[in-house]
Amino acid sequence: MPRLIVALPAYNEARGLPPLFREFERLFRRLPASADPIIVVVDDGSTDRTAPVVRLAAEKGVPVRLVQHPQNRGLGEAIKTGLRAALEEARDDGDVVVCMDADNTHPPATVVPMLEHIAEGADMVIASRYRRGSRQVGVPLFRRALSFGARIVFMLMLRIPGVRDYTCGFRAYRAGLVRRALEEYGNDLITRNGFACTDQLLVNMAALGHLRIEEVPFILRYDRKHGASKLHLGVTVMETLRLLWEARGRLRSRP
Repeated sequence: MPRLIVALPAYNEARGLPPLFREFERLFRRLPASADPIIVVVDDGSTDRTAPVVRLAAEKGVPVRLVQHPQNRGLGEAIKTGLRAALEEARDDGDVVVCMDADNTHPPATVVPMLEHIAEGADMVIASRYRRGSRQVGVPLFRRALSFGARIVFMLMLRIPGVRDYTCGFRAYRAGLVRRALEEYGNDLITRNGFACTDQLLVNMAALGHLRIEEVPFILRYDRKHGASKLHLGVTVMETLRLLWEARGRLRSRP
């Protein structure tokens, strides 16, 4: 059984983390002991009690490691820190790194089918809102329309095989793929700090070539989210458009 490492970028998620940890504890009890799962929380300069909440969970026996940014550096930097920390925890390139939101909107139970696809040969597995069996609970109509519109534009311009959901950051990667991407791009693996950083990560990994990317359905539980969304619409749209323009030619020139 490969080791499971969960990377959670977190900014002011003191309320969302405790129920998420409880769900992960239930999930971990279903896995063989050889999975030796661990959660890496990257506290991106939170101003609430995110760090104390993580430390308390560790004291209570949750397999969690806290990595802190002294000040807020943005989602992209937090994801990169999480990926690097995950590789430090990996035993070999066959281990699995799962990246997801820390606000309790992504159900940990979805990790099980993701692991199954990795075991069957996938290099990356995306939790997709656009596969049979998926649902979105509590997502405002405008956000649904925005995500669906982004999906159409990405599919028309990039056409990455096997991908329908380009913008969901809930993904599982082989540790070897993460290592290969960081060796190829270094700190430029993600240069955007808005929500477009997850799109950029997908594009850069796809541009490495010879990847098997698959998707699984999941239920997005936006009704569990605490506080307002951190999405900055104008910044995200502009960053996404720039990303599409830069990525189109590069992707088509790679295998």
